[in-house]
Amino acid sequence: MQKSKLLKILFVGDIIGKLGRQVCRLVLPDLKAELEPDLIIANGENSAHGYGITEIVYKELLAMGIEAITMGNHVWDKKDLAKNINKMPLVVRPANYPPGVPGQDHLIIEKSGVKIGIINVSGRTFMPALDCPFRAAERVTSSLKTNLILVDMHAEATSEKCALAWFLNGKVSAVLGTHTHVMTADERILPQGTAFISDIGMVGAFESIIGMGKEQILKRFLTQMPERFEPMDHGPGLFNAVLLKIDAISGQAKEIKRIYKVVESTA
Repeated sequence: MQKSKLLKILFVGDIIGKLGRQVCRLVLPDLKAELEPDLIIANGENSAHGYGITEIVYKELLAMGIEAITMGNHVWDKKDLAKNINKMPLVVRPANYPPGVPGQDHLIIEKSGVKIGIINVSGRTFMPALDCPFRAAERVTSSLKTNLILVDMHAEATSEKCALAWFLNGKVSAVLGTHTHVMTADERILPQGTAFISDIGMVGAFESIIGMGKEQILKRFLTQMPERFEPMDHGPGLFNAVLLKIDAISGQAKEIKRIYKVVESTA
């Protein structure tokens, strides 16, 4: 009988703008030395000044050791991404966009002889209307020739994320929530081996409102007038991620652990 191996996968929460990238650059070297992950994935849909991603930022994230980048509802905020996304082969956009949309609806990355599938879907509750994330995740999952599959569910509603985890229980290794930028404390492993957390959280300004400047958001709440939210680019930083340990043969998750770090200086 083949001896089972546990693969360690570090999944980093939504990276918010320049300060989020600075925090990653500061935290990741020590974290890699301590945890020795086999693969590092991050959500990068807010990595370019809080809205979308660019080819320059993509290369910057890869240089830090991030090996796959998931997206979300801000995927097309940088207008030239639609024609440039094929230059970014390690970016996966939500699989529930309609047919014909540029970009990849999944990634396959091989580590230590094990193929790891990565899927990204966007929720529909309080979010832009897209195709069904449940059906899209089921469609892509059934086409992958691997037991080890990670799903980034980029969604607003906790219930929708939780529902997708139960829908895919036993079919994927993990369903990990992103988008709200607030780390939840509900990590668990479902009965058939699927790890779940409602939201991984973010990497960005600690003294902010979900990575954005407090003043603009407070003004929006107080006046209900339109305000352009800008990411905070100074002050202490916050780093959120989860570490997964997954059986390389069965694809079942054996452990999910939250990582929460505050970086006092990002200068």
